[in-house]
Amino acid sequence: MQQSVALQTKNIQKVKRVKNAQGKKMFLYILPFLLLSFAFSYFPLHGWVYAFFDYKPPLKLSQCKFVGLDWFKLLFTNPTQIKQLLKVMSNTFAISGLTLATSFFPVLFAVFLNEIKSKWFKNVVQTLTTLPNFISWVMVYSVAFSLFSATGMVNTFLINTGLLTRPIKFLDGDSHTWLAMLLWYTWKGLGWGAIMYLAAIAGIDQDLYEAARVDGAGRFRLMRHVTLPALLPTFFVLILLSLANFLNNGLDQYYVFQNSFNKEHIQVLDLYVYNIGMTGRSPSMATAIGMLKSLVSITLLAVCNMVSKKVRGESII
Repeated sequence: MQQSVALQTKNIQKVKRVKNAQGKKMFLYILPFLLLSFAFSYFPLHGWVYAFFDYKPPLKLSQCKFVGLDWFKLLFTNPTQIKQLLKVMSNTFAISGLTLATSFFPVLFAVFLNEIKSKWFKNVVQTLTTLPNFISWVMVYSVAFSLFSATGMVNTFLINTGLLTRPIKFLDGDSHTWLAMLLWYTWKGLGWGAIMYLAAIAGIDQDLYEAARVDGAGRFRLMRHVTLPALLPTFFVLILLSLANFLNNGLDQYYVFQNSFNKEHIQVLDLYVYNIGMTGRSPSMATAIGMLKSLVSITLLAVCNMVSKKVRGESII
């Protein structure tokens, strides 16, 4: 009896040692990614200290005046600053809202792409729609300039055919700026956004399709009653993450497309922070705005996580 207990205890200790060794091995695997995350996501946060100084490049921070919360007070007390910030926030909310409103496009694209029976044609379509994601926004603007500038292909064709007498200002005009940014964003990210939904479709139990076919379901009913319901959990998680990043429109797209004509409607919060810090020569103000944006984003993430836990019974983080 004692030998049996001793043997069982020895086996348990052996299993624990094996698990500990595997745990250490897994930790070493993820250690490089943890270091990268710390280097690019957490270490730069020490720069938040500039928001509490009147920093004047290229002086050292110790040579600059400590102003405490003056920059934060200026954001909410200066009428000109408030008016400008409200305009920037309206652009941010409008573009983010349009992006959320069209977030079902990748879902529909993935569903219809999955219905293509020709394998080679399906691969060609998926490749052509995914490639734009790997093109930088600088190259995207180069394409847009070649096509839609005053001397671009579209205007040249319309003028040569007699449909126009003067070129249309597609790029250097301020009309429909939000819609234009949405269309370029959709073109660039549609195929890439559909990849996750295609993976989710591949994981759907095929018995569900067979059972539906036995009940007489056609192609569109299969999509409506089997495929789409199976994609809803993935869709809702991505929507909640998008809500948490509502203020993060990014910088690259709006930076390359901005000009003196459309600046009023294209300047989102990230671009505004860049312009304030780099061209406005006020890095302390830009840091203060960036801090507030990060705090709001964290709050939105916490709220979305709480909503997900209550509605779906699962948290997103």
